[in-house]
Formats: sequence, structure tokens, C-alpha cells
Amino acid sequence: MGAVTGTVVFFLVWWTTLFAVLPLGVRPDVEGHNTTGGWRGAPLRTRVGRVVLINTLVATVVWVGIEAVVRSDWMSFRHGWWAMGGN
Repeated sequence: MGAVTGTVVFFLVWWTTLFAVLPLGVRPDVEGHNTTGGWRGAPLRTRVGRVVLINTLVATVVWVGIEAVVRSDWMSFRHGWWAMGGN
């Protein structure tokens, strides 16, 4: 996988994992205080920096796995049983 393709795949993985990591550790405001805009269910503290850091770590692990599969011959369309019939 080239540098541009790797960067695009990482961005796609990062964006996808964001939706999985975003709700982790969020405590909703059940009373609807003025500190959260008066909305019940709004998070008391967003902790965006922590979410971005955790998301980047998770996305990096997933991306390294994708990179390992792409570089290996395990799922190659050129060799093995996935290969297109050339003969």
C-alpha cells in the first residue's frame, strides 16, 4: 500500500472508529442543568481530547492490521486460491 493509499485508509478507519469510541465514558445530565444548556441527556463533560486520543490509538491498531493483511500473501489475488485463473 502506498503512502497516499495508506493515508486515505487511515482516515477512513479513523472516521469509522470515531463513531464507536465517541459514546465511551459519556455521562448524561439527567436533570438538565444550565451548565449543559438545559438539555437532559447532554453530556456533562465532552472530553473531546481524550476521545480523539483513544480513537487515534484504536484506529492505528486497526490500520496496522489492515496494512499487515494487504502486505501479506494471505489474501492475495495474485497467488493462492484467491488468484484469478490465468491458465
